[in-house]
Amino acid sequence: MNLTRDRAKEILNTARDCRIVVLGDVMLDEFIWGDVTRISPEAPVPVVNIRRESTRLGGAANVVANVSALGANANVIGVVGADAAAEKLRDGLRRTGGVQTDAMLIEDDSRPTTIKLRIIAHNQMVVRADREQRTHVNGQVEARIISAAKEAIAHAQALVVSDYDKGVITPKILAEVLPVAYGRIPVLVDPKIRNFESYRPANLVTPNHHEALRVSNLEEDNDETLQQAARLIRDRLRCDAVLITRGECGMMLVEGNAPPVYVETAAREVFDVTGAGDTVIATLAAALAAGASMTEAAVLANQAAGIVVGKVGTATASAEEVLNSLE
Repeated sequence: MNLTRDRAKEILNTARDCRIVVLGDVMLDEFIWGDVTRISPEAPVPVVNIRRESTRLGGAANVVANVSALGANANVIGVVGADAAAEKLRDGLRRTGGVQTDAMLIEDDSRPTTIKLRIIAHNQMVVRADREQRTHVNGQVEARIISAAKEAIAHAQALVVSDYDKGVITPKILAEVLPVAYGRIPVLVDPKIRNFESYRPANLVTPNHHEALRVSNLEEDNDETLQQAARLIRDRLRCDAVLITRGECGMMLVEGNAPPVYVETAAREVFDVTGAGDTVIATLAAALAAGASMTEAAVLANQAAGIVVGKVGTATASAEEVLNSLE
């Protein structure tokens, strides 16, 4: 399907009046940038000469950043530790326009704020180090998340569950929150294997091709097998549609009993796929909240993803960039 620039502009303009609730694992993406000119005498590893450092919003917080970049508004519900990283995360969200944050970032002093630290030399990742705790949050924190989510959903036009398997998304939270939202607003889930059976009810589930094959017990990574995987997932979760992201092969959308829709990748050059899934689900949510069809939303999300993979590090795509890419 071809999406005209005028129709895309209409969708994105309408999205500016929409609020998206993003529930999930918020985190910080920290980057150390440098270059390598020698190997360490202590071990066969490169020595990185540090040139600069940067911090970006990651995980569910990056979904929020992408929603904001498109011009829509967002509520973010997640968990942080009682540490300096939590303050960095709050500051980053405050600087992201149109975001309501503080009351819905729940502090849990028994776990750290999740951090992914990447060391990058010559635009290539050398190593990644994670600080995290992946056990499910305790019952008291669960109750606060459920209460915040229900309150936010009452004033929203879409719900995104951004599950990075860091312990914030639990079966109980999904069982309490998804039925409240489904049927009232579009419900979108970026899934992980651990909670897969609990993502119901939902309008759209967006596994990548590896996840889709794994949960379907299939192996061949081709059109026919992925179509079979999408239908198995749709039947298993009883969701309205499944969108499988396929990297350089674009996307496959299976909606109801309709034939699959294949969306070819919009990327011209791929430098870094970090956070591309966040861009996809943020754009899908903004588009569906604005009244776009599933196929229109998928095409728009594909354009946005094509922009961010052409940037190094966790990135976003603005509404203007998306519109210009359609030319």
